[in-house]
Amino acid sequence: MSKRFITSIWIRTANGLLVCGLFSALAIGCAAPVKTMPPGGMPTVMAPPPNPILVPDQDPAFLWNQIVDTVDDYFRIEKEQPVQRYGSEWLEGRLQTYPEIGATCLEPWRSDAANSFERLLGTLQSVRRTCVVRAVPGQGGYQIEVVVSKQLEDVDRSQFSGEGAATLRHDGTIVRTESNLRSLPITIGWIDMGRDFALEQKILTEIAGRVTNVTPPRQKILGL
Repeated sequence: MSKRFITSIWIRTANGLLVCGLFSALAIGCAAPVKTMPPGGMPTVMAPPPNPILVPDQDPAFLWNQIVDTVDDYFRIEKEQPVQRYGSEWLEGRLQTYPEIGATCLEPWRSDAANSFERLLGTLQSVRRTCVVRAVPGQGGYQIEVVVSKQLEDVDRSQFSGEGAATLRHDGTIVRTESNLRSLPITIGWIDMGRDFALEQKILTEIAGRVTNVTPPRQKILGL
């Protein structure tokens, strides 16, 4: 074989390994292990992260403002009912967001993708997320629960396919009609993909940090 042919094979192999390594690094860096194998034992399933979490008892208005401010960085809020007290009874707080299309690799300023795998998935597929947050008063504090649902878009055909499109005829009498050709597929619905646990933990961690690691205001000198 000639040197040029061998060099061509080597370059193609190196490029393929580079691309495969890039995607493998993205997947490995985002995927969380589900099972562990103890020495000489059966594989055990890892416990899911804590959700809901318990935050210390504090001013309900301050707590709810921190929840709203945190969720607003990820989603657009549709409706909210803050924690309220009527006499001796407490009403739990509930917040719901609009469905938000997932961030892509070309939108680094958006934070609704918890890791690089989710961002790559949002680039290659049409994925949307919806967030629901509950704040339940209890003994010693509040139970904060965050549920992020993930859905995949279901369309009638591929974007650049030709099936189902109208065909223009050029025989017979000329009839002037508007073109019925369409270039984009039609959304049929959305397929449930389960919950986005990584984004739930990200939001919960930020809420817990906001309500527990609070720096007291600086004292003024001579009361000024």
